[in-house]
Amino acid sequence: MSFKDQILEGIPNTLPQPKPYDPNINHAPKRKAILSPEEEKLALRNALRYFDKKHHSTLLPEFKEELDKYGRIYMYRLRPDYKMYARPIDEYPAKSKQAAAIMLMIQNNLDYAVAQHPHELITYGGNGAVFSNWAQYRLTMKYLAEMNDEQTLVMYSGHPMGLFPSHKEAPRVVVTNGMMIPNYSKPDDWEKFNALGVTQYGQMTAGSYMYIGPQGIVHGTTITVLNGFRKINKSPKGHIFVTSGLGGMSGAQPKAGNIAGCITICAEVNPKITQIRLDQGWIDEKITDLDELVARVQKAQTNKETISIAYLGNVVEVWEKFDESNIHIDLGSDQTSLHNPWAGGYYPVELSFEDANDMMANNPDLFKTKVQESLRRHATAINKHTEKGTYFFDYGNAFLLEASRAGADIMSKNPTIGREFKYPSYVQDIMGPMCFDYGFGPFRWVCASGKPEDLAKTDAIACEVLEEIMKNSPEEIQQQMADNIQWIKGAQENKLVVGSQARILYADAEGRMKIAQAFNEAIAKGEIGYVVLGRDHHDVSGTDSPYRETSNIYDGSRFTSDMAIHNVIGDSFRGATWVSIHNGGGVGWGEVINGGFGMVLDGTKEASTRLRQMLFWDVNNGISRRSWARNEGAVFAIKRAMETEPNLKVTLPNTVDDNLLETI
Repeated sequence: MSFKDQILEGIPNTLPQPKPYDPNINHAPKRKAILSPEEEKLALRNALRYFDKKHHSTLLPEFKEELDKYGRIYMYRLRPDYKMYARPIDEYPAKSKQAAAIMLMIQNNLDYAVAQHPHELITYGGNGAVFSNWAQYRLTMKYLAEMNDEQTLVMYSGHPMGLFPSHKEAPRVVVTNGMMIPNYSKPDDWEKFNALGVTQYGQMTAGSYMYIGPQGIVHGTTITVLNGFRKINKSPKGHIFVTSGLGGMSGAQPKAGNIAGCITICAEVNPKITQIRLDQGWIDEKITDLDELVARVQKAQTNKETISIAYLGNVVEVWEKFDESNIHIDLGSDQTSLHNPWAGGYYPVELSFEDANDMMANNPDLFKTKVQESLRRHATAINKHTEKGTYFFDYGNAFLLEASRAGADIMSKNPTIGREFKYPSYVQDIMGPMCFDYGFGPFRWVCASGKPEDLAKTDAIACEVLEEIMKNSPEEIQQQMADNIQWIKGAQENKLVVGSQARILYADAEGRMKIAQAFNEAIAKGEIGYVVLGRDHHDVSGTDSPYRETSNIYDGSRFTSDMAIHNVIGDSFRGATWVSIHNGGGVGWGEVINGGFGMVLDGTKEASTRLRQMLFWDVNNGISRRSWARNEGAVFAIKRAMETEPNLKVTLPNTVDDNLLETI
């Protein structure tokens, strides 16, 4: 069957032959057995409801074997035979171009070059899923192929509930992931209900089809590393940044270090993903011996090299060895997936990768003990370096949170509201006050034609727009503008594309709207093909996350999620092509609510109206919340926005004299 025929077929009437398990693919670890015998029957009943009864006797033992062997029912037999990648938009069988763009983005998220565990439909973070099983994928693609522009596809945590009548200005797809009743949002709840097949962890951009590979976070990481060095008054040249994690988003770190110009050491325990990053050019060298690593780093320091080195091993060993060898670490962080500490997000020191995976599945209580022991040791090693002047920051992966739960020595001796830990979140000290409060965040786009020349043209358009805006930008945002122009000018030479022809750029509302408008005009003139707009949920207003995105909110509201909910509601009626709302982004299940969107630009006047309405709201919703929390940069930014938009009227905070409060 052709690609188009397979898409239109959906769930096949005749079952395909079973697919052999491919050991060469990077697979998700086995999930722990958590279902009771009755719940296992329910999981099987839930999986079989996708299929005609005539197939149940064939599929039942197969699905039972998957559940026993992997802890989940992935339906490997249903994996398509065609290659998984983002095809040019015209190659999709679709009645709606908007729907075709969504199909493109789904396939990009599952591209083997992009996805962390492609056969388990997991894009990044160890558990960030696009779908729970292959039947959901097939049915969703069929619905998208059949959809017209007066229908909306409703997605319940990976399950396509169906097409419903709507209207042309409504979103074509509405996505929810993991939206649990609050009392059922603990880590083991995810294990249980995901195994039952009734919910999933969409991470941030995985479950909303907007992941663009490690590039998606390279820019933000580059900004963080650059400003980290600015914060300690050092040039990156010849100075050291130590971190860990190469799997999904974390794979961006060595590339960002190279762009910033420092010496980056990034530890990773998974041999397959380390080799993938080396082959992709996201790291320069791989070292497996600690003594060799020390010698190589000392040479890089002497020569003031810009280099990224992957250490294939545990990062705890690196921190300890560098202390023993008197190697000064200038910047330190960690980006292992500690939102998922018990199922592959963090590997304890002194256990091999294989032994850890075995213990994780077959002795989960002992594995948890080992992880917590390792976190305590990890924190102790970091503390030794910070006492010697290292600047350490949490990269929003729940490292400090899980270390605190393990009893590690990372709590502040003088805690204040929002500053409980010894070390800041990078949002608290860098991204929040410098970027998010002013409205700057990770705006991204994908060229739906699949043509590299279209991406080059959009890069040039974006650069021209930013340079023009910068001429009249206030002093408060000149640094942000300069950093972004430098980034976009170097985007091609840094070879950031993995998967689709995509780009990311930190921009404020003015920048996003003007860049998008320029794209739309270029499409209307036939200079480029359709463009899909989106962003990371890690942004100004898409996400309520008390230990990351909203960690620099100090009015006590950082544990609320009104902003993220309003964000997705507002985007949905202002013109987004699809919207999503998730529980459990990059910091963990039950720890965050985040919303995202996608928008298709087709060169029409209607698209021009939608982009202005939606992008303005998408940013300024968050600025207004940050302003109400009395964040100075946000107060400045929202006042400026009100000056440019007469229909915007935002409640501004009045400040209280601290001396007055001392009188009570």
